[in-house]
Amino acid sequence: MVVEAFLPYVRWLLAFHVISVIAWMAGLFYLPRLFVYHCQVQPQSGESNRFKLMERRLYYYIMAPALVASVLTGIALGLVPGLFDRYAWWWHTKLLAAVLLVVFHGYCGLWLRGFARDCNKHSEKFYRVVNEIPTVLMIIIVIMVVVQPF
Repeated sequence: MVVEAFLPYVRWLLAFHVISVIAWMAGLFYLPRLFVYHCQVQPQSGESNRFKLMERRLYYYIMAPALVASVLTGIALGLVPGLFDRYAWWWHTKLLAAVLLVVFHGYCGLWLRGFARDCNKHSEKFYRVVNEIPTVLMIIIVIMVVVQPF
């Protein structure tokens, strides 16, 4: 198990990990929803420019720092000796889902740049569907960490 001297620090590390993941997930849930609404306005309009500003601020000022904090605190937790069994399948599944969230974050950045250049290539329906991806991955991650089914 975790060395007793590390326990207070591990709890702080875990708290910061949960806080950063919540902030990051909020952005992953909201940005594709903004894209849905952005599809409904004319490119280069005042409304479009407002969406561009909101999307850029959300991505760069909230989501990106939260992603970095989530990854760094997650790695630090993974390095704590005895915190969990690194060979357990639940951990590998959780890690895969977390990596897929990072990939989704990257795609959000690509879509954001498309809107910024007024050359979005996807429909409103596309963004409605991809808006569900972070939810599914979050459910997998929470079940793996809390239930540890295998």
